Amino acid sequence: MSKHAINNLLQLNLATLFISTSGVLGKYIAMPTEIVIWWRAFLAVLILFLYCKYKNIKIGLHTKKDAPTMILSALFLGAHWITYFYALKLSNVALGMLSLFTFPIITALLEPLFVKVKFHPIHILFGIMILLGVYLLVPEFNLESAHVKGILFGLLSALCYSFRVLILKRHVDHYHGTTLMLYQLAVIAIVLFPLVFILDTSAITTQYPYVLLLALLTTAIGHTLFVQSLKYFSVSTASIIASVQPIYGIILAFMFLGEKPTANVYLGGALIVATVVIESLRSTKKT
Repeated sequence: MSKHAINNLLQLNLATLFISTSGVLGKYIAMPTEIVIWWRAFLAVLILFLYCKYKNIKIGLHTKKDAPTMILSALFLGAHWITYFYALKLSNVALGMLSLFTFPIITALLEPLFVKVKFHPIHILFGIMILLGVYLLVPEFNLESAHVKGILFGLLSALCYSFRVLILKRHVDHYHGTTLMLYQLAVIAIVLFPLVFILDTSAITTQYPYVLLLALLTTAIGHTLFVQSLKYFSVSTASIIASVQPIYGIILAFMFLGEKPTANVYLGGALIVATVVIESLRSTKKT
């Protein structure tokens, strides 16, 4: 494994660790979901804009033809965040995060339709392993259960996330990852801005440290690193490697929220981690 491949893999895993903090923060912050997402996007826009100015990163569009797909991917990102936070609030961090991580299956199946990438049947096997891991964490199936509703929101979030990444992939070779995140966050902040005057935002006076952490660590740094990693990995590979995120999230939830994993959590997590390790080794051999 080359040093370059190792650095790329470390960057992707660091991005995954930072993004995984969204589970604990999303569960902990006591504000309407849409308002949390607006503050998250708005503050992250300010942070990334200042960073672009400091690093002299170009933020202009190369061509106006890029605008529609960038806006569309941003809308899918916003929908992903909102449905994901609903999943967290209806269930718990483990179920919310793990239901979301069915998205590698969706991504692996859809990627050949979006970009010129050869379909790899092994991704189906990896997807099945991840799905089995998620299944082991699901309590008894009951449509009246808040946990099941949370899982369904997590699945919808997974679909939105897959579309967002697949659409965004076409731009990663032409724009800096920071620029792409800046555009996406700006669109989300603009679209959700009217809700600031409709929903209650007063809790921001006590919740701002956690919202700021969500904007800086999870969003501005974590998501930007993930977008940047798409230059070096296919969407399917990046998605499968990032499936270790629920494990990080479950550990953080245990540390900060007192959510104790069950035996099934360990079994499901082991399957997910095994899939991530196998795909990491397989992908870096080609780099």
